[in-house]
Amino acid sequence: MKTLIEIVSDHLTYRKQIFKLAKADLVKTYRGSALGWAWAIIKPVVTIFVFWFAFTVGLRAGKPVNGYPYFLWLIAGFVPWFYMSDMITGGAACIRNNKHLVTKMKFPVSVVPTFVSLSKFTISFLLTLIMIVIFIAFGYAPDKYYLQIPLYMLMMLLFFTVWGLFAGMLSAISKDFLNLVKAFSTAIFWMSGIIYNVNTIDIPWIRSILNYNPVTIIATGYRHTFVDKIWFFQDLYSMRCYLIVIVVMIVLAIWAYRKLHKDIPDVM
Repeated sequence: MKTLIEIVSDHLTYRKQIFKLAKADLVKTYRGSALGWAWAIIKPVVTIFVFWFAFTVGLRAGKPVNGYPYFLWLIAGFVPWFYMSDMITGGAACIRNNKHLVTKMKFPVSVVPTFVSLSKFTISFLLTLIMIVIFIAFGYAPDKYYLQIPLYMLMMLLFFTVWGLFAGMLSAISKDFLNLVKAFSTAIFWMSGIIYNVNTIDIPWIRSILNYNPVTIIATGYRHTFVDKIWFFQDLYSMRCYLIVIVVMIVLAIWAYRKLHKDIPDVM
């Protein structure tokens, strides 16, 4: 509890710096390119187009889902994936990538994953707005289910910010852990139901395990909102799974911070 209070206190004390550093991180990411911020949109759009072409035009396996074109079902899960993917690897590398804040000035290490997460979340917010426009262009107007978009965005932001603290601490001490995370990032994509529905898997125990995957929970939540038209309280199983994994992740992050935060400046 003492460690948790310390982390919260650091965030309250440096709340203004968090937003300034998040903005600076965004500027740094796209600085030097002629199109600037446009690349934050171009890359996800190209990726979505490639998968749409492969499954709809090439393999012709993209069948409508609940009356919605497969393309719309696909992007409903793909849009949050871009943020989650960036945070899986970028969150693990956040302290290493900003080591000057830890080693050259008195800056709380617990705050670093937060401003990195907010930086990447800004792009995710813009992509969500673009996705809404795409749904409207296809003839599907916003409805009452869109009211739960902030909930799923908050769930996503909270989990992966905490993940950034946990993984960032371990990666700062051991680069092998960072390499391990990078090695598993592609596997996480294919095992998280981004391009398929995990509930259609025939093996019950595999389906149950995947339903505890936070990537699966968030992607499914977005699809509940945009395609399935299911309220979050109608899928209490997923919400219970999320609460379990977020509590476990918070405990792990607090443990990692308590054990390692004093050693990180010396190690780096």
